[in-house]
Formats: sequence, C-alpha cells, structure tokens
Amino acid sequence: MSDAIKHECGIALLRLLKPLEYYKEKYGTAFYGVQKMYLLMEKQHNRGQDGAGFASIKFDVKPGERYISRVRSNQSQPIQDVFAQINQRINEELTKNPEYQDNVALQKANIPYIGELFLGHVRYGTFGKNSIESVHPFLRQNNWMHRNLIVAGNFNMTNVKELFQDLVEVGQHPKEMADTVTVMEKIGHFLDDEVTNLYLDCKNEGLSKQEASKVIAERLNVARILKRASKNWDGGYAMAGLLGHGDAFVVRDPAGIRPAYYYQDDEIVVVASERPVIQTVFNVPFESVKELEAGDAIIVKKNGQVSFETIRESITKKACSFERIYFSRGSDAEIYQERKDLGRLVFPNVLKEIDNDILNTVFSYIPNTAETSFYGLSEAAQKHLDEQKVKTIIEKRNTLDEAGLNAILAEKVRTEKIAIKDVKLRTFITEDSSRDDLVSHVYDVTYGVVKPTDNLVIIDDSIVRGTTLKKSIIKILDRLHPKKIVIVSSAPQIRYPDCYGIDMSTLDGFIAFKATLELLKETNQYHIVDEVYKKAKAQQGLKDIEIVNYVKEIYAPFTDEQISDKMAQMLTSEDIKAGIKIIFQKVDDLHKACPKNLGDWYFTGDYPTPGGNRVVNTAFINFYEGNDARAY
Repeated sequence: MSDAIKHECGIALLRLLKPLEYYKEKYGTAFYGVQKMYLLMEKQHNRGQDGAGFASIKFDVKPGERYISRVRSNQSQPIQDVFAQINQRINEELTKNPEYQDNVALQKANIPYIGELFLGHVRYGTFGKNSIESVHPFLRQNNWMHRNLIVAGNFNMTNVKELFQDLVEVGQHPKEMADTVTVMEKIGHFLDDEVTNLYLDCKNEGLSKQEASKVIAERLNVARILKRASKNWDGGYAMAGLLGHGDAFVVRDPAGIRPAYYYQDDEIVVVASERPVIQTVFNVPFESVKELEAGDAIIVKKNGQVSFETIRESITKKACSFERIYFSRGSDAEIYQERKDLGRLVFPNVLKEIDNDILNTVFSYIPNTAETSFYGLSEAAQKHLDEQKVKTIIEKRNTLDEAGLNAILAEKVRTEKIAIKDVKLRTFITEDSSRDDLVSHVYDVTYGVVKPTDNLVIIDDSIVRGTTLKKSIIKILDRLHPKKIVIVSSAPQIRYPDCYGIDMSTLDGFIAFKATLELLKETNQYHIVDEVYKKAKAQQGLKDIEIVNYVKEIYAPFTDEQISDKMAQMLTSEDIKAGIKIIFQKVDDLHKACPKNLGDWYFTGDYPTPGGNRVVNTAFINFYEGNDARAY
C-alpha cells in the first residue's frame, strides 16, 4: 500500500493443558509457553508495531505468591523489547539460583512469566495514542483471584460515549472515555456481579469464605458475563480475556468484522488473529485451524474444559475485506489465492486501457505487499497472450514458416521489478519544498527495461490518500519515459471512513472524496454537499438504528470511471510527461475474489452495524464544519 494505513491489532491467547513438567520432559523446557508466545506475537508483527504486551497466569499458587505477570512496551521494536525484558528476568533468576535450573516446581514458584495461561497483543494506535498506558493487555486488579481481569483485543467500538454512560449509571467512575477502558470495566462489572452472587450461594450452602473461592472458580459462568457485558457493544471486535483463577475467553463480534482463529489438541488451546500464524508456530495443517464463528466465544475453563458459546446472535457476516487485501499475512492458503484473484479479475480493465497491446507493456507492482496480486495480474495477461498466440497460429497456419512460428511462441508478458523502496532514506527536513524533494526519492527505479513506446502498468494494494502517488511514485515512474502509466488498485475506491479498527477516520483525507468534490464543482452540482450536510445534521440525536448514510449522495452523480479519471488528473503534476490512468477493482469482483470477507463499507458505505451510519454522517459534518475531530 503506497499510502500506509494502520489498524488494530493482533491477539494471541495460549493455554497449556498439561502440567509444566510435561513440557519440560517433551520439549526440554518449562518455558515452552513463553517461547510459543514469542513466536505467535512475532509472526503477527505485521498487525502492529506501535506497542506490544504480554501477560501470564500461574495456576494453583499459594496465597502471598505472585501469580500474574505483565510486561508492555512502546519502544521502536516492541515485541523484541518485551521478550528481552522477560528473558533478562528469567536469566537473572536462573543465574542467582542454580537450583532452579532443572526443578520445574521451583521455577514456577519463583520466576515470573512462567505459567499455564498467556495473552499477547500487538497494536497500532488508531487514536494516535502510543503512551505505555494505552498498550494492551489491560489489567483490572482485585484481591479476589476471580475478579482479576486481563483484557486485550483487536477492536473499535462506535458507541464509546454510550458505553461510558452505562458505566456511570451503574455507579462506576471510569478513569477515561476510551473503548478499551469502557469494555474492560463493562466486563469487570458483570464479573464482580457474578462472583458476588456465587459467593452468596456458597454462603447459603454453609461454605466458608476460603471454601467458597474454589467453588466460585468452578461455577463461574463466563458466557453469561460476556452476554451481559456485550449487550450494547456496537463495533468490530475480537476480544480476549483472562480471569485471575485461570478461565480464559475470546469473543468475536456478531458480524465477524475482526478475525479470530483457534486450534486445540491434548496439549494446548491457542487463539490468534491469523490462521497461518498458528499453522507455523505449532506445525499443524490448514484444516486443523478453525475460524471462530461470528458472535461466538471460545471459553477455556481453568479445568481445561473448552466450550463454544453464542454470546450475540450473528448477523449478516461482513468480515473485513481489507484483511484479505492487505493486512493479514499472505502466507495463508486462502488469502494467497484471493490476492491472486484480485489481480486476475482487474486484468480485463487493464487490457482495455492498454488497447490490447501486451507486447508493448511492462507489468510491475508497488509496494511488496502487492506482489501476490501482481502474480494474478501477470498470469492473466500471459493467459490472454497465449490464447492470442494460438489464434494467430491457426489463422496463419498455411503461411507460417519455422522462424515465424518460433517468433510467435517466443512472445511473453514482460514483468519487471521496477521500483525498490530505499528504507534507509528519511525525510528529515520538515520544510515543505525540501521535504517534497526527498519524498520523491524514497523509491529507486530500474532503468533500461522500459521503452518510450511502452505502457507501464503498476499494481498497488489500494489507493487511500494518493499522497505518495503524487509526490513520489508517479514522478519516479515518469523518469523511465513510458508512453503511459497505468496505476492499478487491487481494491475498489476508498470512499468512506472505517470505525471498526482501521485508521481511516476522516473523509477529506480520501483522494476519491476530494476528486468527487471537484467533479461536483465542475458540473455545478456542489449544492449536493450542502444538502447532505443538512440531512446529516437533521439526524443528530436519532437512535443509531434510524440513521441513514446520506454521504452516498455525494458520489451518486458520477461513475467509478469519472471519479478515477479525476483522481488521475489531480495526482498528475504539470511536469509529468506520460499519460496517467488509474484503474480500481470493481466491488463485485472484490466479492468474487474474497467470498468469505464481504465487509466493504469503506468502499460502498454499507456499514454492518447501526453505529457505522452515525460515524459516516458525523465525519461528513466534521468535514463541512472544518472540524478535525474524530467521528467516534
């Protein structure tokens, strides 16, 4: 993605089902869980590089002994920093106490981070907050073991203010109005309620307080807590939590917006945001890793019992398509094929734009994450060329000599590595003209492979703001002196803000929105902007379920191609000599390529939850009024 966007986040939950001595004997270390957590988090570093956190719980410790450990980092390499701290502490304890070396019981009793239950998190700061206090996992502490709650998630809620007010109305005093805090306190409130009720039951049964503690752990109904806590949640979420005594859960939103996958055998239960992460770390086949169903929770009790509970009734599944286009690791078998299909499906429009002239066209990609869709695009081009070659041979079969036949057979699609990002180059001067010159040199280009008679086709994951295209990519590609530059987006036009985890919260940052505004001005239809503003303002105060996305009316007068052409014009500076064309994936073709991830609200404005319509209208009001505040 030439204009990098960020999103939250990656989760990893691991429960060891055997005693620690088992892992020591089989794998050579009682720190098996810690090692696997490092791999689970490192293999998801693509999901977040602003911060990382780790938490562990020891089972069955004596009163007075520490059983919860947590470490978080917001350093430049947070995962490495987290585990450097863990390793340093472990090595210090083993060095000071040699008797711990082969004694699992002593290790568990005296060394932090060793345990049976683990939770990890990697994050991008959607709200721009990167203080250590904003890094997951979050910890809600209590002297009652059952009331200790550790939470980490990949989520955004659209109705944080409502959730905050809910907490106030039940007598709480939340320390800040952030979705992580409100969600954790909501779960915590009903956890406290459940524990209190169970304690009263135990008391009525004649159990002592100490005896009641074990019974509470056994009877605690995690599913009921989650059902009560999530009743008013509006957003996309994969929420993971640990309870101090050893229960664990991961719950997914009813539309399946944010991803969660799990695997279990007789040794472990593991949940992560991506399937290939689990496959790689535990060397298990594709079909053994399952997707957690939308609206469901996987619950692991302290005794190792695993259950799946429906927490919220599922609605039409709208799993985030950006997961497939860009965010998730392309090593997933399904995602790899889907990205190739994105390139293949956009090829007919590319062929039309280059006037069927494949032999005088060079195909390439920017950035590296677009490589897989590039394979699909180039394979489609080669298939088309091969079909043309067969037709030509049949048509000329009576006149072709050996040399002519060999010449036809030698024709192939020209693919090259055209642009290479110079990762060492930093735009350290903030003064605009100087900085723009540096930005234009962020990529190096390969000279000598593009002729003045060639078209140059470059595929990108998506085009969000267009800034890097205008200030860097188009300029450097034009240095190769092609006849035409065709920028291809494997995703459709991004027209609407996201409110479920991706850092795309304002309308006026999107080049598609800017281009449409220009078209409205040019066609004397800018009055539509005023009308949409009035309609959006009139909806303020309505219930979310009653709100309509009127921002769609901004785009309605124009075709996708008209908006694309205006974008190309806006992104082309006067010194560019090549013709510039921008081609976007069609939404229908996106759905064909990614049939299990039909979430497309950033392209279509069709939000899967009622809160989405409120967010998009608020974003438009903010744009109109010149307010740079977030819409949620």
